[in-house]
Amino acid sequence: MTTTETRPPRSAQQHHLIGLTAAFGIGMLFAIQSRLNGQLGRELGDGIPAALISFGSGLVVLLIGCAVIPPIRHSVGRVWRTIKTPSDGNGLLRWWQCIGGLAGAFLVAVQSVTVSVIGVAVFIVAVVAGQAVSSLVVDRVGFGPAGPQPYTPLRIVGAVVAVVAVVLAVSDRLNHPSGLLLAVLPAIGGVFTAVQQAVNGRVARTAALDASGAIAAGVINFLVGFVALLVVFGVDLIVRGAPNSLPSDPWLYLGGLCGVVFISAAAAVVRVVGVFLLGLGTIAGQLIASLFLDLFVPASDQPVTLPVVAGTLLALVAVVVASIPNLRRSRGA
Repeated sequence: MTTTETRPPRSAQQHHLIGLTAAFGIGMLFAIQSRLNGQLGRELGDGIPAALISFGSGLVVLLIGCAVIPPIRHSVGRVWRTIKTPSDGNGLLRWWQCIGGLAGAFLVAVQSVTVSVIGVAVFIVAVVAGQAVSSLVVDRVGFGPAGPQPYTPLRIVGAVVAVVAVVLAVSDRLNHPSGLLLAVLPAIGGVFTAVQQAVNGRVARTAALDASGAIAAGVINFLVGFVALLVVFGVDLIVRGAPNSLPSDPWLYLGGLCGVVFISAAAAVVRVVGVFLLGLGTIAGQLIASLFLDLFVPASDQPVTLPVVAGTLLALVAVVVASIPNLRRSRGA
């Protein structure tokens, strides 16, 4: 009897820790994608076609998976049917909840434009600054599949500590006006990212309660983002002309694959930990990965400094602080 009563809390806590670990990995992949797309944008001389290539390659991978794996295809069809014939039930999904790919398209375009100038670390911490605060608000209003999440002192402290961490990390890098202006764009992208994660989580829940639902959310996300970038690229061709020839390095084209993995994973993980903790988990992964990238494969001449290291460690503290309420609920479940 005692054994039966103690298993559910342990299982819930394990799921929570697994979700945070996955969120950390998602953040690392995002930093790697930023490095790849930033370099591709530099080689092409234009960030828009680099973003289009990233989204397009990811979309191709997902469409192939949709074609050959029936559960994914059925999950995408379920989302379409829900939008086409909405009901008043709990599974109601509105069309605007399926356009999270617009936020992804904006962020990938900003990656390709800014990373080669301000570096991976500055780009990541600017995204983090917008994402940390935005995810707290998104959770509170109930955009995510877990419904409204209340403000608590520890969650607010976690958000504040995360913002302080990113300010510290870039304190000695944004002394140039152009760098400060370029950092505003990824900060805006970070605000939109929290909304994207929330609505993609709803799409995944509507599609299916297993991995195919998360991948279906990724299909829709990439399709919407690709169409948006295709329109922007058409305007870019008229205004700026054709980009440089495609570079020969194959690794530069892996950004789309990274996006496939972390978008689909985020749509699944958000149901376990919520938008706020998903955001903070990815913050830690982003900062640590960007630190290693700037050390070993730098995107610019920006050196790794003590404030960047200190900001990374402080971001990890923010994740732990914000996780405490969820860990307590898991123990008491």
